[in-house]
Amino acid sequence: MWFTLTPLEREALSLSLLVSGWAVVGSLPFGILSAWLLARRDFPGKSLFDGLIHLPLVLPPVVVGYALLVLLGRKGVVGGWLYDWFGITLAFTWKGAAIASAVVAFPLMVRAIRLALEGVDRGLEQAARTLGCGPIRTFFSVTMPLAMPGVLAGVILAFARSLSEFGATITFVSNIPGETRTLPIALYALTQVPGSDEPAFRLCIISVVVAFAALLASEILARRMRARMEG
Repeated sequence: MWFTLTPLEREALSLSLLVSGWAVVGSLPFGILSAWLLARRDFPGKSLFDGLIHLPLVLPPVVVGYALLVLLGRKGVVGGWLYDWFGITLAFTWKGAAIASAVVAFPLMVRAIRLALEGVDRGLEQAARTLGCGPIRTFFSVTMPLAMPGVLAGVILAFARSLSEFGATITFVSNIPGETRTLPIALYALTQVPGSDEPAFRLCIISVVVAFAALLASEILARRMRARMEG
């Protein structure tokens, strides 16, 4: 029985993977752009921009969730407009859970990608430019391949952080079975029910295994990418 997932576990795990996957996919382009701006450009307000990017790391997750509710709720500044004009509702849906996870995990992604971009040899980029490559082609053919280990590390770190997100998620999208009840929220719900020690412990083990597998995959992929570039 320990190696067979219950319906609750399958539901929570599949929803967590869905939410985390979309959180990473949706935030990756913005993560690369933000990291590139911080690594390669000087502009007025750069320190403020950097602080805003990393603010979710130091804010209580509940504060992030409440801010999202005020901003993207059905009566929020942006959420009200989305609902009135397009019929789109983000609060209390799995899409809202993905947004909350993306916001909380975004600083980790940006930091990893920024460090990778700062480590790219500028001489190789200049050589590509002298051979006729434009800025965009140089970025995608030289810069990004060289920074790919860091990008992969950032993606998987953000994925692992999204899997563990609780505070912002439950504040913004609540605890709705089959819609927003991810692994952490399901585990929290079980701890509130007397006699649910074993199911709660099983969910705890599943969460640890999935998170550890993501971190291990990040390290393996990064090493393979470095070995490929060095070879």
